Amino acid sequence: MAERCVFCRISLGEIESDILYRDDNCFVIRDIAPRAAVHLLVIPNRHFEYLTDMTAEDYPMIGGMFKTAEEMAEWEGVADAGYRLVINQGSDAGQAVDHLHLHVLGGNPLGGMA
Repeated sequence: MAERCVFCRISLGEIESDILYRDDNCFVIRDIAPRAAVHLLVIPNRHFEYLTDMTAEDYPMIGGMFKTAEEMAEWEGVADAGYRLVINQGSDAGQAVDHLHLHVLGGNPLGGMA
């Protein structure tokens, strides 16, 4: 775990946050600067900056994160209307925290992507 990583500190309880869900793979919080009516972050318990930091042994964890995203979209009531899943990789892509995480966005029309 990275010492100063905000997500690692949240996971350890060093920073208070409303954790909506937690399992062996990941935990879920609301984004503090939401870009949609529903904007959740699905964060792996293990620290990774990028997908390239992972090995084949980590792939089940990523699968678990996507399953959690699906379940959270259902729980938030956005599954039927539609939702977007995003993983930003690097600063040019908008990654603001250097800990891999999956955004779940929905609850209103999101528009097209470039």
